[in-house]
Amino acid sequence: MYIPKRFMVITPHPDDAELGCGGTISKWISEKAYGVLLVCTNGDKGSAEPHMTSQMLSDIRAAEQESASKVLGLQEVVSFGYPDGELDDTKEFRERIVKNIRKYQPEVVLSTDPIRQSFYIHRDHRITGQVVLDAIYPYSRDRLYYPHHEKEGILTHKVKDVLLWGSESPNEIVNITEYIDTKIEALCEHLSQLSDIDSVGSRLKDSAKRAAANQDYQYGEAFRRIVFRQ
Repeated sequence: MYIPKRFMVITPHPDDAELGCGGTISKWISEKAYGVLLVCTNGDKGSAEPHMTSQMLSDIRAAEQESASKVLGLQEVVSFGYPDGELDDTKEFRERIVKNIRKYQPEVVLSTDPIRQSFYIHRDHRITGQVVLDAIYPYSRDRLYYPHHEKEGILTHKVKDVLLWGSESPNEIVNITEYIDTKIEALCEHLSQLSDIDSVGSRLKDSAKRAAANQDYQYGEAFRRIVFRQ
């Protein structure tokens, strides 16, 4: 996989990006790529603490995401702030993604794979992945979708590749051997979501080893790559 000059990560919740592609983000940024993170929800439901409120959790997770993004070196973070579990495939949600793709002009977009056969996934993951794919093609490409963007000086854009994490049928492995520790460090910033922080590193390394099982390096991240243009 080539190193893009500009890339965008579109994640359903705070912490999904670090788990799904934190090593790839760190690697690409170390190679001078410009990385933008779009966080679709505020993650305000993911707690079993009896005294936690949605507002408290939203604030906590925003701070955690800021810290994790600094660890990875992301140059910009955009938060949509939708409530956890309430994403829908709407024109408004799709336009917000299209507008950011057009604004930041990424060569590569990374997001969650919406397709599962063997097990169920959170609906926000499923909806995010599908809306991202639709936003890339044809909406971001064709100027007559959301033509008012032109009046704001935001022009159409053709994304070259999409990498979908969490796929059951990956066809692209990124070598993150030198960046596995940064991935672990970034994920550990999301303390509100970690029940056993002492085991985070070993679990991530085990997963990364499985991804790189047939490669000549130790740790990898697996994706389903879709090529939109050569």
